[in-house]
Amino acid sequence: MDTNVHKVKLDHIDRRILHDLQEQGRMTNVDLARRAGISAPPCLRRVRVLEEAGYIRGYHADLDPKALGYNVTVFAQVGLTRQAESDLQAFEALVRTWPEVRECHMLAGEADFLLKVLAEDWDAYQRFLTTKLTGAPNVSHVKSALSIRTSKAEPGVPIPLEDGEG
Repeated sequence: MDTNVHKVKLDHIDRRILHDLQEQGRMTNVDLARRAGISAPPCLRRVRVLEEAGYIRGYHADLDPKALGYNVTVFAQVGLTRQAESDLQAFEALVRTWPEVRECHMLAGEADFLLKVLAEDWDAYQRFLTTKLTGAPNVSHVKSALSIRTSKAEPGVPIPLEDGEG
């Protein structure tokens, strides 16, 4: 992890910049500056500082899984036989090699990990489950939950604005 992460104290202009970029990452610097109430050159400098400090990790397009043929989303709760740090790291490294796993969260509680898996259909998920996940080293059990629909999928984090705007 970068040692510069979060060493910048955020003021209301920084929060506005982060809020607006999170909502629309392709906003021009001129539009971003106008919304933040500053001119373009200092706005660009602030964005660069926020990137270097680790507040902004990257810019991404929000793709529609169904439009690209991924019609099934499954949340898989994975239990491991051993939970030594080296075992946890080995599982995380393996998961990073599987493109169908879009998120991996280590949990406290009954399951060790929660994976968000995208697949073309239920058969494709079952193939992933049987050929990759359940056969992976140290995996003791997997509990799958098929997502029926998504009613909220907000990217990023809530950023409070001093004036209550959102």
